[in-house]
This record gives sequence, structure tokens and C-alpha cells, in this order.
Amino acid sequence: MNPILTNQPPWRLIPPLCLPGQLQMAIDQWLLEQQQGGNVEMCHGTSGYTGNSPVLRFYTWESATISLGYHQRRWSPAWQTLTWKGKPIPLVRRPTGGRAVLHQGDLTYMVVTSGLSSQRIEAYQQICEFLIQGWRSLGVDLHYGKAGRDYRHNPNCFATATGADLVTTEGDKLIGSAQLRRGDAILQHGSMRLEPDPQLFTQVFGEASPVNLPLTQRGDDLRQTVIEALTQAAADYFGVEFVVQPLSDQEWQEILALDTELRSIMSF
Repeated sequence: MNPILTNQPPWRLIPPLCLPGQLQMAIDQWLLEQQQGGNVEMCHGTSGYTGNSPVLRFYTWESATISLGYHQRRWSPAWQTLTWKGKPIPLVRRPTGGRAVLHQGDLTYMVVTSGLSSQRIEAYQQICEFLIQGWRSLGVDLHYGKAGRDYRHNPNCFATATGADLVTTEGDKLIGSAQLRRGDAILQHGSMRLEPDPQLFTQVFGEASPVNLPLTQRGDDLRQTVIEALTQAAADYFGVEFVVQPLSDQEWQEILALDTELRSIMSF
């Protein structure tokens, strides 16, 4: 159990969504803004859940997409004309830092919370422990990467593993995470590579990056197995209960307005 986050009120668990990447990023940023703003207008019965409670969600990307770190300025010009299965591969910018991530055959996790360490790596690891515990329950042991500062010169997130990333005992990077802090509020999200297409990965980054999981499920069954294991691990590690609550109509209106605003200022 995480001693930093014990005795917490219930957390919100948003059911999985499969949406375009730009909209997924708008949702994550909006949730961070609610945490930062301390919005307590929503209250749900006697559950104790309020609108600024921490949030956990898992999601997938509607089509193969490359997400760029907020400050990333170096990437291949060829990425703007890439296609896969006859469809363009869009570029989107994350609100968080880090380098490019190819979202295809992956599952993304997101946590919004507050009250963590002011040290970046410590805060990463306070969140990542639930991932380690959850994947261990699935028979996959993970540990933190050890790449130095030179990783910044490589535009491919999965080419190196820093202290904020999780790798298998074979040295394969399974989870790459990125973080954004606003005051005491933190958004952390990350890509977990479940069934990446090696040919597409090579097409984008010019090199393969293998991942081999000891799981027999595939597709939706695999994603559901991982989501269930990680949700249980989060409940155990953070010492919380989850309230399952989809985004409301009012929340969607605010998210779509933010998405429109972000698109108007987006440039590559």
C-alpha cells in the first residue's frame, strides 16, 4: 500500500474509451484541470466521491497514431505522410513531455491525482508501483529503466528506458510514461505495448522493438484482462475504492470545447 495516498476518498474509474488521439489528450488535460481547480460541485450519493477526487482510466486509440511530447521539436518529416491499412497516421501532441509514441496495439493508462512527492522521479514511481504490482499478478516482472540524459536525442520513446519507464527482465520496454504537474495536481499517462505490429513500428522508427508477453489472450480479451488486473492493483496499492462513472453530458461539452481550443493552437 502507498503510504502517501492512504485513507483516500473513493477514486473515479472512467470506463474504457476508444477515441481519436487528439480527443483522448483533451480528456486527460481536462481531468487534470478539474483536479487542479478543486472542483467539488459534483457529489455522487453517499459514495464520498467528489469532482476533484483522483481519477483512473484506461483507453485505446481509434486508429494508429503518433503522439509527440509537448516540447518535442525533432521527428522525421516522413511521419506526416505515413499510412497504415490505407488510413493516414495522425500526429497529435500530448499535454505531457517525453518523446514520440506509436499508439497501435497498445493500451493507455491515465492517473490524475495530487499530494505526491515534489520530486519528479519519486512521483513517477509512486504511481508506477501499481503497474508493477498489476503486471506481476499477470506473470510479468517489471523494473525501472536506467537511461541517462542522452535519451533526449532519440525521438522514439521506446528506444530507451529512463527511471520513469518500466522494462521486462529481458530488457524490453513495456511501458513508457509521461507526466505533467500543475501546482499540486499531477497527470501521468503511459502506453503499454500489448500487441504492436513490428512492421509498422519499423516503418515509423526504422528499428524493431520487441515485446513478448506470457499471456494467451488476444485483442479485447487481452486488454480486459490487463485492465482488471491493474484496476485491482491500484485499489490495493493506493488503498482506495473505485466509483465507476462515465463522463457526463456536461463534462463532454467542456471537453469538446477544450478540444476545439487545443486544435486551434496546434502546430507541427
